[in-house]
Amino acid sequence: MLKTLLFVIGVLLMNSTNSLAGAYEDILGAIERNSVEEVTDLLRKGIDINSVSPDGESLLMLACRKGNLSLVQALLVRKPNVAFRGPHRETALMLASFNGHLEIVKLLIKAGSPVNQDDWTALSYAATNNHLNVARLLVGQGAKVNATTDHGISPLMMAAREGHLPMVLFLLEHGADPNLINQAGLSALQFARHNKRTAVEAILVKVTDSVVSK
Repeated sequence: MLKTLLFVIGVLLMNSTNSLAGAYEDILGAIERNSVEEVTDLLRKGIDINSVSPDGESLLMLACRKGNLSLVQALLVRKPNVAFRGPHRETALMLASFNGHLEIVKLLIKAGSPVNQDDWTALSYAATNNHLNVARLLVGQGAKVNATTDHGISPLMMAAREGHLPMVLFLLEHGADPNLINQAGLSALQFARHNKRTAVEAILVKVTDSVVSK
């Protein structure tokens, strides 16, 4: 009798585990299809809002990559960990900033997503892709203009490297330090020069100390 009972329990647990695994696959597929209705239904059935994909990204991060405002709203209702960092130390806010999803950035900040953090920041990501409206919002919410990565790279350096003149001007107007040097000994001016960003170089050469402008 005991052996029979244990067998039945084992079968039930196995079926439950298989069902759960299938449900996780379902919600990842629903996010890929931008199906807010499916995602909402699966979350209602008990899927963990902080589940991660096989690549280690949270459901919220995946939705932010897609740029679906309604999908992000549906996930935020369930109070996910908005500060979660994926395998590349990215957050949902960083991904939304990189892709210029301004309304999603607003939602994430309202939900408590940290604007400042160690290493790469949302502002660096916005600067890299020249999303000026996102950068304005982030700075207005207290983003540190001179925050640097573990390798000493600032938002200004990223904007200069990519040749984004409007972003460079914006960052300088809000206190970006052109004299910062990364671990490789490069300043924003040198990033612009090495990548032949002549318009940016012309601006930075005027504000960079001669000691770091060579």
